[in-house]
Order: sequence, then C-alpha cells, then structure tokens
Amino acid sequence: MKLISCSNSRLSFTVVLLLLHLSSIFGTNALKSDSALTVVESTDNNEEEEVTMDDEEEEEEGDLEVIQPTEEWQTLKPGVAVPAGSHVRLNLQTGQREVKLGEEQLKYWTQEHRDQEENPSFSPEELKQAMKKLKEDLKAGSKDSEQQESVASKFRPLEELKEDMAKLELLVETDVQIMKRLLEQFNSSNSTTEQRLSILHELEYLVHQVDNAQTLCSMGGLQLVLHGLNSSDFRLQESSAFVLGSALSSNPAVQVKAVESGALQTLLTTLVTAEPLHVKKKVLFAVASLLRHFPYAQRHFLSHGGLQVLSELFRADRGGVLRTRIVTMLYDMISEKELISQAGLDSVLDASHEERVRQYSQVSLQGELLEKGWCGLVPQLLESTEHDYREKALRALLAMSPVCLDQYRLDSFLLGSLLSLRDQYQEMIKSEMILGEENGYFVEIVELIDALQVKIK
Repeated sequence: MKLISCSNSRLSFTVVLLLLHLSSIFGTNALKSDSALTVVESTDNNEEEEVTMDDEEEEEEGDLEVIQPTEEWQTLKPGVAVPAGSHVRLNLQTGQREVKLGEEQLKYWTQEHRDQEENPSFSPEELKQAMKKLKEDLKAGSKDSEQQESVASKFRPLEELKEDMAKLELLVETDVQIMKRLLEQFNSSNSTTEQRLSILHELEYLVHQVDNAQTLCSMGGLQLVLHGLNSSDFRLQESSAFVLGSALSSNPAVQVKAVESGALQTLLTTLVTAEPLHVKKKVLFAVASLLRHFPYAQRHFLSHGGLQVLSELFRADRGGVLRTRIVTMLYDMISEKELISQAGLDSVLDASHEERVRQYSQVSLQGELLEKGWCGLVPQLLESTEHDYREKALRALLAMSPVCLDQYRLDSFLLGSLLSLRDQYQEMIKSEMILGEENGYFVEIVELIDALQVKIK
C-alpha cells in the first residue's frame, strides 16, 4: 500500500515528523486506506506540507461541522470536517492546518459562483432576516400612517400641480403685453373705480423698470395717468400721481415726454385744488421726480409759478410733512446747480457737460427764492420737534445763504432758534458720549448750526 509520495527517493526527517503529526490528528484509519492521504514535500524550501483527502474521510465526518473551502487557503480548526476532494495542508510555520478547494471542486465552484452572480440566491437565514425586517417596517409604517395622512392633506396631488402649471404656461405674458392689457381694461367703459385703482397699482409696480416706463408712454399710458390726475375721485388722483412719479424717477426720456405732454401744469393745478394731504404728498413726489436733474423742467417750473404754489402749500401745512418735502426739493435743486458749476471749474468739460452747465445757468432759482420770500419761510421749519425736519431746514438755509444772508441777520426768530437749538443739541451730545456714542447724529446737527452762525456773523 502506497502511503507517501515525494519528489526525492529518500524520506526526510521532516516528512516522518509530519506523518506522526497527521496520525495524531486523523487517527490510524487515515493510514490504513488506499490513497487516503498524500504528503508532498516542498521543493522550494517552503515550510508547508500539502495533504489531499479523498472520499473515505467524508464517511468519518458524521455530524461534525463541515467547512466550506474557497479558492484561498483558510485555517481548519480541530474537529471540523472538510468535503471530499479538498486540499489540506499543514503550515509548519504556524502549526495549523489549512484547507482550500481541490482542482475538481474549484472547477465546479467557479461555475456555481458565476451562476449565483447571474441568478443570486439567498440562504434560509438570510431569508428569515429579510422577513423579520419587512415585518418591522410594516409595523413602523402602520404607526406613522396617521402622520403621513396629516402631511399629505397639506399638499396637493402631483397631477393637479401639473395641470395648474400647464395652465400657467398658457397665461405667461411679457411686461409689454401686461401693460397693453391693463390700459385696455382701464379705458373700458365697463371698468369700475376699484378696478381702475387696481390697474394703477399694477402699473406703478411695472414702471420702476426704465424700459417699461418708456413703453408705457409710447402706448399712451402717460395721457391715461394725466387724465387720472384730473379725476374728481381723490383715490384716482393719488394713484395716478404715484404711477407718474415712479415712471419719472431717474428716467430722462419719460421726463422729456412728460414736460411735452403738459404734465407739469397738471401737477401744479392738482397741488392747488386737491384737498387730502396724502394726495398732495404723492403729487409732490411726482413734481420732485420731474424736476430732479432736469434743468429744462426746472426752468418751466419757475416760469409757471411753481415756487408760488409751493409757498402757499408751505404756509398752509402745520404738521411739517409737506414743509419738509418742499424744503428738501428746493435744497436738491440748489445743490444740483452748485455741483454742476463746481465740476466745470475742477475739470475739462466735454460737450454734453457744457450743455448741462448752460441749461442750469438759465435756472434763476436763487433769485426766485429771494423774491418769493423763501428766506423767511424756511426758518419756520426749525419750529418742528422732529430732528430730521430741523436737519433739512438747516441744510436748505445754508444752501440759500448766498442770497439770504442779509435777511438772516435781521430775522430774530432765526437767530434765537439757532442759539436755543445749539444748547439743546449740546446736551444731547453729552448724553450720547455717556453712552459711548461719539460723532453721532446730534454732532452733525450742531456742526450745521455752527456753520450757519459763522456765515451770519
């Protein structure tokens, strides 16, 4: 009976020891059967011995735990059986047995592994775990069902949203189309006052864009707004003035068309005839937007008695709201002309700037202010208890000082107000400093008072 085969004719001492070791592991039966065990001595000084077990060992497995070999060597624990045809070796370096698939097993295992990848299967334990997780998920889902229904009730179904979006796509309009539709509705005899007010509100939102404001003028919208200013309904007057002021703001093209369309005369007339304060405020806003950075309109404003209309409004207003707006508008007009003139002295002028200087030179605002009594009107705004109103008055008084100094020196109310206000604001500055606020708002007001007092002296 052939028990051992090796590459050398002589049996090494190492092989003898291996046989004794294997005998102790597998028992004496492993040495009694034909081809039950094959030991191969390594020829490359590898400290490993390879063993092949045949079908007779499978009979001794009985109820032992059976290991499933793979392509790689894995440790074989004592008392664990291996399938027939597996390769078993003893690692002399670690003293542990190792096992892997035999050649025939490897061929079938490779094919089986490939089939499993294409048609994956699951072990009974894996199926049990999956079923257990499914039951847990179902239980959790049932607990959350009420919450899900509550959340779902707050949202609309996806199909409904898709239908609404499809409808919206059909209703998409450009700003030009919207303004055209609004103008047609406004001019319709069937439109009510409430509908016209809503239309003006939408137009006011649109004309903040420069292009929309110009387009509205080309569509005839400017005439529509001016017609609204002449309405007997003060609500239409207020909304029309608001639309006009928004369209005029920083829009020279619309400013020119407005002057050519007689908007300035219409606005001044409305200031005189309108009764509600909120209407006058919106009309003043439109006037200021028309005059800002537009010397041509400023010249027409003066020639059409604009300062006289403003002086009447100033005297009639006791609350200070209209007074502040009027004084601010006058201050802006004076400052614009001064800045243009100063720029001409500090730099080389181009053709467009020279033209602006020429146009502003034709606006005799300072002389008109002196003639219409504004040197005595503006100081009255200092009576207000509002710090902002006082600040606006002081700035305007400084701007008007080149033509009003003589009257300032004779105005006892102005001189007394300046002294009183300075003492008042000095106390306020001390309070600011206690709070750690230096160079605050009140310091700026005191500086304006000081500058005006220096000029008067």
